[in-house]
Amino acid sequence: MVWLGTSASAHRLDEYLQATLLSVEKESVHGSMRLTPGVAVTPFVLAGVDANADGVISESERKAYAERLLRDVSLKIDGRELSPQLISVEFPGVEEMKQGLGEIQIEFRADLPRGGRDRRLVFENHHQSGISAYLVNCLAPGDADIRIVAQNRNEQQSFYQLDYAQGGAASDALRLRWWQDVPAWPCAVVLLLLVRLAFLWRRRGSAREAETSAPA
Repeated sequence: MVWLGTSASAHRLDEYLQATLLSVEKESVHGSMRLTPGVAVTPFVLAGVDANADGVISESERKAYAERLLRDVSLKIDGRELSPQLISVEFPGVEEMKQGLGEIQIEFRADLPRGGRDRRLVFENHHQSGISAYLVNCLAPGDADIRIVAQNRNEQQSFYQLDYAQGGAASDALRLRWWQDVPAWPCAVVLLLLVRLAFLWRRRGSAREAETSAPA
């Protein structure tokens, strides 16, 4: 969060800074976007938000803009396209934006299909590419079974690749559950049969030794 705050406060006046923070879990990925238009590009950004040009950003205009932005975003896991779903969108006042002080905040989420131990998440942002500067980072996973392996970005940071590994806790739990679900009585029967078989085998071996050692 310090990284995002520092970057946002230092952006150029002629850029539309779009900072994205991702968080991965076993079944989903969450994204938080903070968009800060510089004074020079604010009129252009507002024109794309305030559709009726009445100087007020309505709830429907906020949602329409956020959904349009998410269509300009690509999110993939292991090469499979995901569908980011809008969670929330917040807009500053128009006057704040005109002064370069406003910050648009968009939260989204995407469900992840099941995968193997090693996973690759790819995020691309092409929203307003002509005037934008991009930043992307990932939060440290809150799940101890998820470990970040590598992060790669292009120079503009419009492309971001996250490689991470999922621990074997789930599979271990599944194996343990399978063993626990097996009824106890078949296991006991098998164990008794094995013990009985071992006893008979030992008696048979002892009898052979006795016959061999008996005097002629």
